[in-house]
Amino acid sequence: METEVFSEEQRDKQFAKLKEAQAHALNLTNWHDFLGILKQSGFTGANLVSSQTTIYYTYILYLIGRVDLKVNPKTLGWAIGRWYFMASVTSRYTGGSPETLMERDLAALRGVTSGDEFLAWVERTMVTELTSDFWTVTLPNRLDTSSAISPLLFAYLASLNLFDARALFSKKRTRDVLDPSIKSTKSAAERHHLFPKNYLDQLGFKSPRETNQIANYALLEWNDNIAITDTPPSEYLPKYWERLTPKEQIDQSYWHALPKGWEVMEYQNFLEVRRKGIAKVIVDGFLHLTNGDTVVNGEDTFESRISKGEGMQVEFKATLRVNLHTKQNDAKIEHAALKTLAAFLNSKGGTLFIGVNDGGEVIGLENDKFPNEDKMALHLDNLIKEQLGNAVYACINITFGDITGKRLLAIECAASSKPVFLKSGLGEEFFIRAGASSPALPASHMHEYIQQRFK
Repeated sequence: METEVFSEEQRDKQFAKLKEAQAHALNLTNWHDFLGILKQSGFTGANLVSSQTTIYYTYILYLIGRVDLKVNPKTLGWAIGRWYFMASVTSRYTGGSPETLMERDLAALRGVTSGDEFLAWVERTMVTELTSDFWTVTLPNRLDTSSAISPLLFAYLASLNLFDARALFSKKRTRDVLDPSIKSTKSAAERHHLFPKNYLDQLGFKSPRETNQIANYALLEWNDNIAITDTPPSEYLPKYWERLTPKEQIDQSYWHALPKGWEVMEYQNFLEVRRKGIAKVIVDGFLHLTNGDTVVNGEDTFESRISKGEGMQVEFKATLRVNLHTKQNDAKIEHAALKTLAAFLNSKGGTLFIGVNDGGEVIGLENDKFPNEDKMALHLDNLIKEQLGNAVYACINITFGDITGKRLLAIECAASSKPVFLKSGLGEEFFIRAGASSPALPASHMHEYIQQRFK
């Protein structure tokens, strides 16, 4: 189309390319895997989808990662799930001209040739979009809506699914009551006006814009919803609240963003406070997708972290310096460990375990052939000083541990308040964490990431 020159050969090439791409797009294995990612991200069915365009455009990115760049399926699922969540809460593809923004995204990916570059672009873009101001100011303000199909409402419900939350005053999971596969003449749970409409009418709030605010809704079992009818919250809350144990009351207050004494609050004040609470649940839902559960069975131990496998804040290395294939010390092995530390420091922190193989099996520290652990700690200390700088020690804690009779080294990193560069034979490199990967950011993208992450 650029040259306006007709060519049968070029036409055949283009149609062949289209045929191949269409086969990937219509492949049910790809499509069902993608839908599975959305479900794992809390969006359990079409009833939690506000924009088909967002679904289609996110599927395009999934196919680029899976088919073109061969990104590890687990890591790709983690990235795509978070991307869809981000695109939903920011209305990325539902503005005035979503195709223009999608074309911009595709243009940014045309020079990307590896899975690591793809993951780095995804992470950098999300950091740019999801600033602290977005979470604390923009998001609560956008929740000032009565739209029944708001993407923010669906993101909130998806977050409740991620936290295995229960409907208000109920032991039924939101995931179950929202399950679109369960058909009934009466929904298992209904959207309940916390301040009933007729009660608000008596207070002078008459328009649907006021009474049907997202912040005035909660999921409630249908029989409870009918029983409450127009009763003021100050009257019905004590009766239903006493159903719950103290632990259940704490959980329900968090899940449903109910501040203490909400039932006697002035209505507009209640809406403002609850919007912030709902926004907090949405933020925590995204953080859950990002970091996973950091506590298993109530304990945060090395063993519990390892049992979860590698991810945003956990990585395993069998050795610190020895190449297990050649049995020799190898600077590339050391570089791999240091770039993980740099990525943790430049992102949200994390723990690097040395002496643990890719499968999460603790194999011990003997392969590194240090005479003792003090010598190993000293070697690591020198590597960090020389290649990451002394300043990072404020964010790093080094501990030796023992699991099932095998020794390991845990290097715990907090998020750094300043950019951390890794010095090597290639100059200075800047790494970030993206799933279970630590890609380097190219110079063209580094400035924008640093500006948003460290401002």
